[in-house]
Amino acid sequence: MYITTMAPAATLVASWLTMFLVGTELFVLSPLLPMLAADYRVSPTRAGWCVTAFSLTYMAAAPLLGYLADRVGRRQVLTCSLLVFGAANLLTATAPNLLWLIGARTLAGAAAAGVSPSIYALVAAAAPQGRRAAWLAFSVSGLLVSLAIGAAVGAEVGAALGWAWVFVALAIVSLIFARFNRRIWPCEPRRADAPTTPSHLLRRAVLLRRLMPTVMWSTSLYGVYTYLGAGLTSVAFSPGQVARAILCYGCGAIVGALIGGRLADRVGTKFVAGASFAGLCSGFLLLRLALSCGAFIELALGLSSALAQLFFPAQQAGLARDFPERAGTALAWNNSALFLGIALGSLIGGRAAAVGGFDAILAISAVIALAGCLINGIVVPVAGEPELQPRNLSLSSASASPRQPLERTRS
Repeated sequence: MYITTMAPAATLVASWLTMFLVGTELFVLSPLLPMLAADYRVSPTRAGWCVTAFSLTYMAAAPLLGYLADRVGRRQVLTCSLLVFGAANLLTATAPNLLWLIGARTLAGAAAAGVSPSIYALVAAAAPQGRRAAWLAFSVSGLLVSLAIGAAVGAEVGAALGWAWVFVALAIVSLIFARFNRRIWPCEPRRADAPTTPSHLLRRAVLLRRLMPTVMWSTSLYGVYTYLGAGLTSVAFSPGQVARAILCYGCGAIVGALIGGRLADRVGTKFVAGASFAGLCSGFLLLRLALSCGAFIELALGLSSALAQLFFPAQQAGLARDFPERAGTALAWNNSALFLGIALGSLIGGRAAAVGGFDAILAISAVIALAGCLINGIVVPVAGEPELQPRNLSLSSASASPRQPLERTRS
């Protein structure tokens, strides 16, 4: 942990605004796709390649940039990534053809991969004792709010002024935020490379295991969310009703993330993550029942979303706690695992929809959530778990220091 020279409120505001910016960039492309397709005279499917390019590049670049942040400093990587993010948005706004646009979105995805993990690692390090998960949850809420507000405002600006002006505005804000974050966060000392010892190799293997719950969670959640609009339309929801349902989903997500952070600080990250998986499974089954009855659909959707979002701040706080010297790397890999799960969820949900419609998606996603609950219980350690420590400790030294629950150990 380090102490910033700024007030805690300033660091939280900086993290929230930066994540809101990244989220707006990520989510605004969906409503702007028809305009992009019309301007470049391509089908919406081909225009959607720019979304795929952004996501795949983010997933691939996040671990590398997270490692770089741990080496040269998270503030430095965050500032440089925001500058590149702004340049990528300017290139997007001036793209003369689809190929140029895809290249600009690829660069934007790489830059975003350096922003999010750096912010999460900085927040985790700056959080007061016993408040790490709550602070991370507040930062994540900026990303979630952008889904409901940032994307909607961007779509309105695009419709009124043209889609290019949306990216010009994002570029300007990115450059402002680069300077803002550079002033807010402290400069960190440069770290040397960690030696490749058996204990370090062990920790890498543990990290990969620890990412399994994130993959399961995002696969289950986004298998449903990707096809939510189509599923609601299939039960005769009007466009207005679909919009209200999505709003309920977004509000539930924000509430769930904030509550999840506070709960994780109080009762432990492993317990909250497991409870989120169990709640997500139950929520999907409840939503399936509500759809069949034609009642309380928005309530079931909001509840499912809230229960789902308990997981992410708890998982982040657990990773930052257990890998304090490599928090940037760990949280970057966690973001890559998130995007991998999104891709798997989209694929599995599409296959399920082809076989049995939206009901089949809900049933399969509920099973995946239940499996994730079991995996979370197996792979996430409790405090003093031997796999988080070098294996060459003697039995006498192990018995000399009784285990303390990891959930109650504060970094």
